Amino acid sequence: MNREWNDRQPIYRQLRDHVVAMILDGALNEGDPLPSVRNVAADYRVNPLTVLKAYQELVDGQLVETRRGLGMFVNAGARNRLLKGEREKFLAEEWPRVAATIERLGITPEELMRAATAPKRKER
Repeated sequence: MNREWNDRQPIYRQLRDHVVAMILDGALNEGDPLPSVRNVAADYRVNPLTVLKAYQELVDGQLVETRRGLGMFVNAGARNRLLKGEREKFLAEEWPRVAATIERLGITPEELMRAATAPKRKER
């Protein structure tokens, strides 16, 4: 995770979004433990209460569960729930902007397909 925080949203939301991305990417699977609050706080130099608030949002969303004395674990079905929600969010919030840009620039479906299948360049 990027150790630089942006100013667009609170740090706890950025931490939550990072865990969501890890679940979606398969870095955290059903039943896997989340990194401990203390470790995350130390690694990213944030207050443990900030990490706890991020994790609590995941619990509230039924993506993770707390096992007393053991920590927090990814719930069964968390990835599928996230996929559904993130797809809906993308189509409702981001796709209209992307579609408008495509139209504004006159990009054809063929150009989009070529760009989608082109080998990825490594970022520097």
